[in-house]
Parts: sequence; structure tokens; C-alpha cells
Amino acid sequence: MRIDQITLREIRLALKEPFRISSGEIRERRILLLELRDASGAHTWSECVAGEAPNYSPETIDTAWAAITQWIAPRVLGRTIEHPGELYAELEHDFRGHYMAKAGVEMGAWGLAAMLAGEPLSLFIGGTRTEVAVGISLGIQTSPDRLIEKAQAALAEGYRKIKIKIERGHDVEWVRAVREAVGPDAHLMADANNAYTIDDADHLAGFDSLGLVMIEQPLAWDDLVRHAELQKRLSTPICLDESITSLERAQDMVTLGSGKIINIKAGRVGGFTSAIAIHDFAQQHRIPVWCGGMFESGIGRAYNVALASLPNFTIPGDVSPSARYWAQDIVSPEWTMTDGMMRIPLEHRGIGVAVDEARIAALTVRTETLRP
Repeated sequence: MRIDQITLREIRLALKEPFRISSGEIRERRILLLELRDASGAHTWSECVAGEAPNYSPETIDTAWAAITQWIAPRVLGRTIEHPGELYAELEHDFRGHYMAKAGVEMGAWGLAAMLAGEPLSLFIGGTRTEVAVGISLGIQTSPDRLIEKAQAALAEGYRKIKIKIERGHDVEWVRAVREAVGPDAHLMADANNAYTIDDADHLAGFDSLGLVMIEQPLAWDDLVRHAELQKRLSTPICLDESITSLERAQDMVTLGSGKIINIKAGRVGGFTSAIAIHDFAQQHRIPVWCGGMFESGIGRAYNVALASLPNFTIPGDVSPSARYWAQDIVSPEWTMTDGMMRIPLEHRGIGVAVDEARIAALTVRTETLRP
């Protein structure tokens, strides 16, 4: 494989309804798409998951655009690649951070390699499933009653896990209200997006009576030490998200006892090579993992679904159907769910869905094509 062209496009997609977490509200998603073209003429699409502001990670769509054009693409374009797994080490050498920017290109190389090999992406990376369980993420609501309504509707639709976003003043009692309304068997979790400090440990222990699958990233995004202290004080498993940016960070989590579950987002850890390594390490240490979401379009969703087909993704992921967030997606067919499961498109090579290039062109607000 030799990637001879990378085209960057920024599109804008409005969410069907605002989504609020502890760090802010999202109404429209600025999305960075990449089209990678091989010397043979084969091409595929990928997505960089960086957001508009540096509130989830230090990266943004604008820093990713700059990193790809100035540093990442020059290391990739025109180079003969035997296997996409080679790129992660190449992009890490003397090049710190910018994981989401790196992942946009690295994952595209995996998609392109699967296309050239004539295989579905999930099988190409070692996936073992024909379908994946689907969870839903509920943003912070205006009242407990509204949150209950959303949770009950999600269960009625068939979602296998409900993630409830929390913040101070909208946490233990709100989740308790949902638990009482939906019963003890519903799989519930809370996601704090690092809204708390270790001084809140006694308050967070209030979740222990609610039978949650986990509480996700309650403390600072880069703090493994205090998460370890907190986990000792909670019976509820802590899941780390923002804190896990590499295999080494996952290893540190285990050494310190900072958590018991990992949310793997390939975009957050620099791409598929790193994500697969974290998955394999977690499997060896009997740590369950699941696939988180970053409000991806149907292109990004294709990579998430493929990743979630690996055997240790035993907890339903945030791989919601297209219609959960978008009035119209940019792929065909759109991603759908049946009985809480999403089918993996094993009958198609590459990412498994057709990209609506005309719709992307109509939504594009800027573009740049890079060549060797």
C-alpha cells in the first residue's frame, strides 16, 4: 500500500437535540473527514474525532488539521507500507501527543488496507463478532423526571446499557430516581467527565447502593493516583476514559489499581494499533473493555463497530444508530439497531458502508488535498 493523496474536509452536522455534559453543551458537530487514496486508485474514508474546543482532550479540530497537514501526512504520503500497524510507531517517533490527529490517518490506513485485502475491516483487525451490543448515552437533563422519561424510552427501544451524564447537583439522587423507576436489572452507569475531585469521595460513595455497572472518569483526566485512592473507597467499579491514552497508561492503571474497566476510543489512543494493544492487554488481565463514542458520523461509527467486534469488548458500547444523533447521516445504509444489537456489515470489504460523497460535498466548509 502506498498512500499518494489525503484530502481533508470539514463538515458541519447539527444534532437532533442539544447534548449536555459537565463541561458544556453540544448543538452542532464540526467533523473532520479524511479521504485516503492509494497509488492503485483505491480509496477510503476515515474521521478525526477531535472536538471544537479542548474540553475533552487538548486537541481540537483546528489543531488536528494543522498537525495532519504539517507533520502527519508528510510521514505517510508516498511511503510504501506493508501493514497499517507500522504507522503507529512511525507517528510516535519524536512526535508527542496529537493522538486524535494521528488516529484519523492511522485508522484510515487500516480501512484502506482492508479494502485492498478484500476483507471487512472487522475481520481484518481480528474481530470475532457478527453483531455488537448497543448502549446509549443520556446527556444532563433539566429534571429527574425528564431523565427517567429518557431512560425508560431507551430501554423500550432495546438499548442494552444506559450511560447517565452527571455533574454536581445532578448526580446521586438523579441516578437513584432512574434506578427506582427502571428496576434493579437495567444496566446503568454514570459518567462524570472528570467533574469531581478526591474531596468528593464520600459523596461519590453514594452510588455504591445503586448497583451501577461503573462510574466513568470521575476525577481529573490525567490523574491515575487519585483514581486509585478513590477506587479503594468505592465498591462501584471505576472506568477510565480520558486517562487512558496509550498502552502504557493502561498498564499504569492496573499497577496502581486506578480502575477496573477501560473505555477504549481508538481516536483517543492514536488509532487501531494502540487500541488493539490495549484490548489485548486488558483481556490478559481480565479487565472488561467497551467502545466509547465521540459523536462520530457514520464514517467514524464504522471504525467503532469494527473495533467493538474484538472479543474482549464485553460491555455494550456507545455505538448508537445514526438516527440517535443525526436527521440524516453521510453513509448508506445508515447504522441501525435491532433488539439492542448492531449488525457488522461482513458482506462488504473495507469499512462496510457506502459514503454519500455528494452530501459530504454539500456540507463541506473547507477542504485541503495533500500529496507527496
